[in-house]
Parts: sequence; C-alpha cells; structure tokens
Amino acid sequence: MKQEYTITIYTENQVGLLTRIAIMFSRRKINVESMNTSPSEVEGIHRFTIVINVTEDVVRKLVRQIEKQVDVLKAYYNTNDEIIWQELALYKVPTETIAEKAKVERLLRAYGARAVVIRKDYTIFETTGQREETDTLINVLAPFGLIEFVRSARVAIIKDSKGFHEKLKEFEETEPVKHLLAEDITPEKAAELEN
Repeated sequence: MKQEYTITIYTENQVGLLTRIAIMFSRRKINVESMNTSPSEVEGIHRFTIVINVTEDVVRKLVRQIEKQVDVLKAYYNTNDEIIWQELALYKVPTETIAEKAKVERLLRAYGARAVVIRKDYTIFETTGQREETDTLINVLAPFGLIEFVRSARVAIIKDSKGFHEKLKEFEETEPVKHLLAEDITPEKAAELEN
C-alpha cells in the first residue's frame, strides 16, 4: 500500500550528487513531493530530506540504491509517525482587505500566522506547520483575495535518532579507517582487509 515516506540522506557536499539521486527517482518513475538540502549537525556533511509517496518495498530498495552512491554516508526512510516535521508557508494578501476586515486578522492569529511584510498594496504572512495546516489557511484566505502562496520543502527530524554525529562515532569505533599505500598492500593484506 502506498503511503508518504521521508527519506533522510547524509552526504558529503559534492557537485553532481543531486543529479545522480534525482536520476534514481526518475528511472523508477517516482514523483518527489518535496526536497530540501541543508548542512547537518556534522561539519562538512549535508542532509537531504526527500518526501515521496510509494510502497515500503519501493522505498526500501531505493534507499539501498542511494546508499551505494560514493558520496552518500547513510540514508534512512521513515513514515510521518516516526518523524517531527514542519513546512514554512508564505501568503500574500491585499493590505486593504486586511485593514478593512478585522476578521481576517483574527483568523491569521488563530492559525499562528505573523506578518513579515506590510506594504500599501499587499501584506505577506508567514506560518509553519504540517501541510494540512498550511493548506487550510489557503482555503481560509482565498475568499479575501489571496494573491500568492508558496510553501517550502519539508524539514524533518527522526524521533528515535541519536543524530548522525553519534552514528558516525559508532561507525568509526567499529570500522576504523586503515591508511595504507597501494604498494604496501600484498595479496594477503588485501584478503585480510576484505574480511
């Protein structure tokens, strides 16, 4: 059964990685609902947050394929119940309407929106929340002359995660990096390293 999954990918910040990841989705004919990239809690490591609507089998295979990319350190997939997530939304409405109808201002307060720009011709409000919340405010503002609307990509934190920094430390403790020159590797050492 299809459902919404959030994929979290930790990567080195390399040119071309976004293209390679996007190709994986397009080859499988998977529509990306939203995508966000940002620095992570670990210096030099970036985090992709990608939202898709597929079956668990498809997302599991996709995450395995993503992890095979050279610059990808780790990838996870989670359902909406396993993460804390938010999106930012901006709404542009005519200032005249806001000034004339105090009801609109009360509605905006009820939805946790705040004015970020007020001009003679328009006012821009901002709110954060889950998609259903931001969509509801679109419907509320539409009768008052909603001029423009935009929503950001999802930002998400995995509920049961210690953070990637801890995972990286655990990995380094169990898989210490071996610094060997190519000429120092004998066939016996190569076999030993593979085990």
